[in-house]
Amino acid sequence: MFRMSRRQYITTAIDYPNAAPHMGHVLEKVLADVCARWFRLRGDEVRFQIGTDEHGVKIARKAQEESLLPKELVDRNVPLFQELYARLGIQYDVFVRTTDQEQHWPTVTALWQKLRDAGRLEKRSYTGLYCSGCERFLTKKDLEAGKCLIHKVEPEKVMEENYFFSLSKDTDWLSALLAADGGYTMIPKFRASETLSLIEQGLEDVSFSRPRSSLNWGIPVPDDPDHVMYVWCDALTNYISGLGFFTDREDRAFWDDAEVTHVIGKDIARFHALIWPAMLRHAGVRPPDRLLIHGFLTSEGEKMSKSLGNVVAPQDVIEKYGVDALRFYLSHEVPVGRDGDFAWGRFSELYDSVLRNKLGNLLQRTLVLLGKDGSAVQAPPEQFWPESYGAIWQEYTDGLDAYDMSRVLQLSVRKMEVCNAFIDANEPWKKSAEDRKAVLGALAENLRHISLMLLPFIPETAQKISTQLNVPYAKKMLEKDFVITPEMKQWGSQKAWKKVGEPAILFPKVE
Repeated sequence: MFRMSRRQYITTAIDYPNAAPHMGHVLEKVLADVCARWFRLRGDEVRFQIGTDEHGVKIARKAQEESLLPKELVDRNVPLFQELYARLGIQYDVFVRTTDQEQHWPTVTALWQKLRDAGRLEKRSYTGLYCSGCERFLTKKDLEAGKCLIHKVEPEKVMEENYFFSLSKDTDWLSALLAADGGYTMIPKFRASETLSLIEQGLEDVSFSRPRSSLNWGIPVPDDPDHVMYVWCDALTNYISGLGFFTDREDRAFWDDAEVTHVIGKDIARFHALIWPAMLRHAGVRPPDRLLIHGFLTSEGEKMSKSLGNVVAPQDVIEKYGVDALRFYLSHEVPVGRDGDFAWGRFSELYDSVLRNKLGNLLQRTLVLLGKDGSAVQAPPEQFWPESYGAIWQEYTDGLDAYDMSRVLQLSVRKMEVCNAFIDANEPWKKSAEDRKAVLGALAENLRHISLMLLPFIPETAQKISTQLNVPYAKKMLEKDFVITPEMKQWGSQKAWKKVGEPAILFPKVE
């Protein structure tokens, strides 16, 4: 059943640190960070968790290639993710590592035992097609011309004895859960239809372990040292291991009394929609509230690939254009649920036309004119402005509450366009002192609102705008407890705001 809570728990998929982070990781983390920031700005209590998935075949093989132990490999690579996310302003609260034997392993082991006690784990021999890229066994419907649909390689034929989770027995329950009023929402909605179609085709039981002879880098199966837990019970469990489930550190407030949102990519949606809620069911834990599912990011219209030489390193974009320019591009160009494209030409176009011109130039012109005028900032009566900010804020709020991030950001861009057209049409430098004061006051007030609207997306820039405007609350805008109050949304509400500060370039010209 849908819960409208003032407590929000938001997570992302945990990243696989067999190599440095890529743009797909950044897309997901920025999306989740925008959500988390918006939850906080509207007054919710938020717990935002990310992490790394550090076990499995790919890690073991990569470590062997580099003559390292698996733990040495992940200990080297995990800080690359943490440093990048800190640079991007990803305001997470908890970082979970699946190699953490104190925080993560106890919950995983306890969950395994609960599933076994519930009669849902069965040990049996199996012959199947295993894709090391996907870290899972594939069926014929997962293949195209005999190759994995995602990694475009033929899977290995594997014969071994594994523990299996009896997912097929949960068919009816999962169908009801994912139905329109079942309580587990998938955004966008068409992903639920796809998943229900998979259920109708028939669910298969899921391999939950690998023999230690095939994989020795993972969490041992309780009471069976010859087997290592497979990705599902290990990686998916991070969402509750961070809360200490089934241990003496357990704090279930951000699960039982919260809205739980998993932000994930479309390639792992089915596992979160089917395997994860079924696991929770048999452990006596309620399912999450929603999956927020993003698409893939291509490069100049093609899949990013080292062989094609079109991989875009996040650090290269940041070095050239800055953190907020990258956050803006991903939020503006990639609607939630759809694939997006990274193109240097389009990036440059948005940077120059929107960030430098429509936003940066607007702020610069307004501050210079106010500085020359020398009068106090005073917003004219609300009817002076042709649009109702009550309606604008309602559209903004409704859009973010519906996770329509791209449309909401474009609303802010339209406000910039209206302001630029307004200043050109009114030519305040030609007005009388009284009329000039009204025009400039209206522009400053619009920029105050625009800076608030940009805050979840490009937080540092939003604060810089308010700081240059000298808005009273500017210094507090990046604090986690900062809330956009009803008063802040009202036209002319900042009565203590009298003078603007000095203009400074928001986005420098990039050659």
